Formats: sequence, C-alpha cells, structure tokens
Amino acid sequence: MRIGLIIVGDEILSGRRADQHLPKVVAMLVQRGMSLSWAKIVGDDKELLEATYQNTLATDDIVFSTGGIGATPDDLTREAVAKALGVKTERHPEGVVLLEKTAKKRNLALTEQRYRLVEFPSGAELIPNPVNSIPGFTVGSHHFVPGFPEMAWPMIEWLLDNRYRHLHDNQYAERSVLVTGTHEGDLIPLLESVANSYPALKLFCLPSMKHELPVNEVGAKGNAAEVKAAMQELKEMLTSQGYQWERVN
Repeated sequence: MRIGLIIVGDEILSGRRADQHLPKVVAMLVQRGMSLSWAKIVGDDKELLEATYQNTLATDDIVFSTGGIGATPDDLTREAVAKALGVKTERHPEGVVLLEKTAKKRNLALTEQRYRLVEFPSGAELIPNPVNSIPGFTVGSHHFVPGFPEMAWPMIEWLLDNRYRHLHDNQYAERSVLVTGTHEGDLIPLLESVANSYPALKLFCLPSMKHELPVNEVGAKGNAAEVKAAMQELKEMLTSQGYQWERVN
C-alpha cells in the first residue's frame, strides 16, 4: 500500500516558511518499517486543492495532509475535500463538544469563526489533538491535520500507532555502500543483476558531485533478510570487478 503526504500552504511555495513535515514524516515512517511513496506541496488554491484531493481520494493510498484546516479565509482544505467527495461540510457533534470544553477552559468566546474549526466533510471521523484538543479529521484513508508541526506530528504518530499498527514492519531495512571512482552508468549491470535476483527489493543509486572522483551510494531496501543477502552479493560483485567501496550503514 502506498503512503502519500500533501503539504498545504502558500507560505511554503513563497519561501516564507520552510517545510518541516516531509523529513519528519519520512523519519516517523522509517521508525516503523514503512516508507513514503510520494509527496505534493499545494498552495492555498480552491480549484487546485479540490483537483488534488479528487485524484488522491480515487486511490487506495494512505494520505496525510497538513495545513489548511484552521478558521481563517486562506484555510481551504475542508471545503476542498468536501467538494471532491461531493458532500457538504457540517459541524461534527463530537468536535463541538471538544471545542466548547476547550473554549470554557481557556475562557474564549465561541464565535461563528471558531466553530469553523470543527466543520468537516459529512461523515468524517475525528483525529485527537493532544496539544489543544481541536481535532483533525479523517475520510477513508485520508487524514487531515493542522499545519503546525507541534500538533501535526503527534496526530500523525497517533494514526500510525493506532490505525496503521498492522502495517508496521520490524523486518524492513535499508543498506548501502559508497562506490568511489566509477560513474553511475558503469554500475547499472551490477544493480540490474541484483535486482533480478531479488525482485521484491528496491535497488537505488545516488550519485554525488561533491568530490573530485565520482561517488555513488548504491544499496537496497525492503525485507531485512533479503537486503542483507542482496548487499552481500552486490559487495562481492563490486570487489570482484575491482571497484573501491565502503559501507555506509
């Protein structure tokens, strides 16, 4: 099953804010033996957001979407998701209870604008927010959380450890070596040979231009036992053909 990440906000595209979600989500997934298949950054644009969600909701992908679920005019995610689903947004009863409890605790006036915080597409489920109790929401395998990292990350971790615990894989591994003094193209036959022997693995080659001599990080990721065997085969082939290499991890 593929996992995707949608990062919403003009501030990322304009450079006003630097994205922190992509590396953090990748790290959270790797810790659980999972991996990210794709990521998109989308601005605060109604039509573009609606089209994006319409496309991703038509798949079986697990999707985490950050940002755009506040109460200001540039928070467009909820309405875009509702339009993509062909439903209306509505106040979530449980969300209203949480909002009213939070408002009372913090002595905040409950305005129409604040109630927007718990208006979600019809049929949505809530995602608990441990920071201020204002929830995110889920529709199908799509999960929508705030743009604030302090809120988004524990909410995504909650989903990974509760809703998707069955997908955790403690047998997942990534291993690689650095090959110095040869170009990427020269390594293709070796990588193809290993890939043919271990079709369930993903082989990769990452060239670097930071050195006087060409340097390539080559490796494999997937089931730990197969990765170990594949890397042993790759290292033996590199050695037999006279390539200089060193282990990375």
